[in-house]
Amino acid sequence: MRSKPCPPSTPASKPLSPVNRPTLADVAKVAGVSKITASRALGNPTIVSEATRLKVQEAVAKTGYVPNLLAGGLKSARSRLVACLVPTISSGSAFILAVQSLTETLAASGYQVMLGQRGYGEQGEDALLDAVIGRRVDGIVLIGAMQTSSLRQRLRDTGIPVIEAWDMTRTPIDMLVGFSHEKIGAAVANYVHSKGYRKPTMIVAREPRSTARGHGFLKEARRLGYGDVPATRIDAPTRMRHGRQGAAELLRQHPDLDVIFCATDLVALGAITELHTQGKRVPDDIGIVGFGDLDFAVDAEPPLTTVQIDSIEIGRRAARMLVERIEGGPIADPVVDLGFTVMERASG
Repeated sequence: MRSKPCPPSTPASKPLSPVNRPTLADVAKVAGVSKITASRALGNPTIVSEATRLKVQEAVAKTGYVPNLLAGGLKSARSRLVACLVPTISSGSAFILAVQSLTETLAASGYQVMLGQRGYGEQGEDALLDAVIGRRVDGIVLIGAMQTSSLRQRLRDTGIPVIEAWDMTRTPIDMLVGFSHEKIGAAVANYVHSKGYRKPTMIVAREPRSTARGHGFLKEARRLGYGDVPATRIDAPTRMRHGRQGAAELLRQHPDLDVIFCATDLVALGAITELHTQGKRVPDDIGIVGFGDLDFAVDAEPPLTTVQIDSIEIGRRAARMLVERIEGGPIADPVVDLGFTVMERASG
């Protein structure tokens, strides 16, 4: 006996198009209230009874209705949304702690964060900015200064409160909280000089912040009498393999080097791994200095000498300053330099 072919299966559900998406009217019908009451229960729940609020919430759950927050924001001139644009959210990034504390601090004030990844080049920043402005955000956080002058001016022209975090710049768009990368480079040059190193080298990433630290190191090294400092360049975002590649290249070209200033802690970890592979002892033969003081730095072998920045405070301070600006409060100091600390450990 031949079996009958089974009818094609149909999916349990399918994506809703804008035409068949649940509406506020559907919510009101399921809850047994008027449309205006449902709107009040969602937008200003304190003015309806607890029983009504619960009925409307249950109706929202049953229908799958998603409130149009942008439409509500247009009426109040507030979206309660802040855009945070960050160079990278890859693992090992020093930016992550700043983003986390920023998000938590903003949430405590009733603001949600929309995260955008800018990358390390200028390509795509224009489109990302269009998308952010089009969402009618209440504020913008730039983790790392935006380099393109035309885009910086465009941000000024929008009138949206902007805070630049992480970098110090002489021409802030609006507000700024961070530290000087050039001063970090100079401080590390003075540190390695004080430790007796005389053949310094650098691994520098192809991005503005690492370049600024390299420039600061080189300028101070020349003042200290080192002359030109050999450097090798690596791609961004940085990985451990870049540290291995950079250290191997420096050793080939400068076998008598005695210390390497690395673009990031992750690069420093890769450099240590490569040096061990080549039979070099850290720090007895070659010292290593990183940047960022990431969680693993103190637990590396040997523990990593690095530059500590207060990423958590950067995010927290940026959030508080932005909220004050959005809500019309005074900003006592729109530019805050939080500084840094060279953490001496066993690697250099």
